Amino acid sequence: MTTLYIDADACPVKAEAERVATRLKVPMVLVCNGGLRPSQNPLVSLKIVAEGPDEADKWIAETCGAGDVVVTSDLPLADRCLKAGAAVLQHNGETLTEANIGPRLATRDLMQDIRAANPFHAGGGGAAFGKADRSRFVQALDRVLSQALRAAG
Repeated sequence: MTTLYIDADACPVKAEAERVATRLKVPMVLVCNGGLRPSQNPLVSLKIVAEGPDEADKWIAETCGAGDVVVTSDLPLADRCLKAGAAVLQHNGETLTEANIGPRLATRDLMQDIRAANPFHAGGGGAAFGKADRSRFVQALDRVLSQALRAAG
């Protein structure tokens, strides 16, 4: 059965994901270290994991599998989920695949090294997350979840 897993700590599209999951009748699991209110939606469950770094990531990576969809911006988690057979989508609607995760991880590691070598390199964040990003996410999630459901039969 297809399940939608959300890396819920700092996820800006939980409400949008819930709407798509509800429309497609797909169970959705919000995974976090706490601090989220449970949804009244019977399709949405909340999994609170132990405190500690990457505990939510570990749980998602160990639980997801073929036919599932994971929403995360964490590239190492995305890589583990892809290896487990799940489809992976970022908050901006971009699909991560076996073909593009390697270069993304390499770039992430390179930028981490640059920031570590130059403490004055501010790095700055990206552009603000806006309405267009939410729209792209909803369209992409609808497409990816529908594909997963068709593949599951």
